[in-house]
Amino acid sequence: MTIVGVVAALEAEARTLGPKVRRGDGLSTLSDGALLAVSGIGGSQAAAAAGSLVAAGAKSLMSFGLAGGLDPRLTAGSVVLPGNVISRDGASFRAAETWREQFRLLISARLDVVSGALLSMAQPIDAVADKARLFRETGAVAVDMESVSIAEVAAAHGLPFIAVRVIVDTAQDVLPSAVVAASRDGEVNVARLVLRLAAKPTDLMALLRLARRYRAATRSLQSIALARVA
Repeated sequence: MTIVGVVAALEAEARTLGPKVRRGDGLSTLSDGALLAVSGIGGSQAAAAAGSLVAAGAKSLMSFGLAGGLDPRLTAGSVVLPGNVISRDGASFRAAETWREQFRLLISARLDVVSGALLSMAQPIDAVADKARLFRETGAVAVDMESVSIAEVAAAHGLPFIAVRVIVDTAQDVLPSAVVAASRDGEVNVARLVLRLAAKPTDLMALLRLARRYRAATRSLQSIALARVA
C-alpha cells in the first residue's frame, strides 16, 4: 500500500479527518493508514512536518486544511483542488494530475470543487484590498501559508503532491489578527485570543463573522474526509 502523508497546520483541521492513533515519533496514523502531521502555521513548520512524514515512509504528500479566498466568487466552504501552487518569489509546483483528478471525482458528488492556482504567503493576508491585489497580480483563487513548502519537499524527494483546501475567510472578509496570533502552534490558544481581542476590540465583529465561515468550512472538511475513506 502506498502511504499518504498528510500535513495539516491546525489540530482543528486534523480532527476533521477522523480517529487517529498517536505514534511515538509525533505523527499519527489515520484509519485508512495515512500518516498525519500537525505542523503549526507557516511554511517552515510545514516543511519540517513534511520531512518527518517522508522519513516515516510516506510516498506521497497532501496539504490539507483551510485557506483564504482571493477569487471573489468563492464562498466559505468552497473546496479548492489547485492544479499548481505558487509563491510570490516565482516558485511553482504542479499537483499530481492523476491523483488530483481521482480526488476530485471522490468529493465532487458531495461538494463543488474549484481548480486554479493556490498562492502560499509567508504572512496571513488580512485586508480585503490586499486580497484583491493578489488576485489581480497572481490569478490565484486562494491563499494559504504552507502548501508551497510541502510541495517543495515532495519535489525534492520525487513524490506526488496535492493540496486540498477549503475556503474559510472569503475575498470580502477581513481576517482578524487575533486569530492568527492565537493559533501559531497548531491549536487555538484561548487565553492568547482573549488578550489580543482586549488589545484590539474592533476584531470582535470580524471574529464573529469568521466563526460562521469556519462552521461552513469545517462541514466541507468533514465531507472531504468522509469521501476519502468511503
